[in-house]
Amino acid sequence: MLDVKLETLLVVTECKNFTKAAEILSLTQPAVSNHINQLEKECNAKLFVRGKGDFKLTEEGKIAVTYARRLKALHQKMLTKIQDEQRHVSRFRIGITHTSENNTIMETLAKYVNQNSETSITIITETINILYDMLENYELDIAIVEGKRLSSKLNYFMLDTDYLVCALSNDNVLSKQSMVTVNELKKQNMILRLPTSATRQLFEASLIGINDSIENFNVSLQVDNVATIKDLVRKDLGVSVLPKSACMSDVRKGKLTILPIENLSMVREMNIAYNKDFDHVEVLKNIVQLYQSTIKIY
Repeated sequence: MLDVKLETLLVVTECKNFTKAAEILSLTQPAVSNHINQLEKECNAKLFVRGKGDFKLTEEGKIAVTYARRLKALHQKMLTKIQDEQRHVSRFRIGITHTSENNTIMETLAKYVNQNSETSITIITETINILYDMLENYELDIAIVEGKRLSSKLNYFMLDTDYLVCALSNDNVLSKQSMVTVNELKKQNMILRLPTSATRQLFEASLIGINDSIENFNVSLQVDNVATIKDLVRKDLGVSVLPKSACMSDVRKGKLTILPIENLSMVREMNIAYNKDFDHVEVLKNIVQLYQSTIKIY
């Protein structure tokens, strides 16, 4: 069982209020304060800055919360693994980015579950940085991400390579061309992913590589959801820069046009990231094989 003081720490951090945390934990407010005081004595450090109108974690507090999350996730994983062993079931929590949510990966995971009745998969969709944090805290078993983060704790399987393209409406005058230029894009209203997304970061880095900047473009709308962006582009409300894999279903159905962007080579890897102590590597190999056979269909 997770130390009650650590559970209190996590709830207080979430609520930013001792009284609200006490209500959630069914404790008195003095009991919550006592738990935090005891934990601070054990750590020999203040975990919170508490003042009028100010309630936030200290740097030591941030470290304590990181490890408390990890311990809670490991405790829950232990219980789940024991139950799964008794029931002969395998459960996996898989994190994917918003981009991956819209391509062959989802179909591959659904096929894997159908072919392996003893397997259960829970899919968590988040930004790439949050997925990495969840993975390193053992809140995920694997994450399907663009590129790689340098970490001594992680291993990777390459799933596929992908590249960014200009996505535009079939009614857009540029859709009749074989490619678009950067200068032509600057004259369009652009609907882009958020600056924190891997797609947006790769696009901006590629622009810097040709001595240009996103500031020179008319970014009229920034949206986190890829499906929403594609819907707006289909209605000719702007153009976007998206991974080819996220657009292919719409292209095959004749709903969207994609074109390369002249002088911008925006290739990236799609990888399966997992902790080095992950003990079901054979599952990852099977998923990669199934993914490869799925993309051949198209």
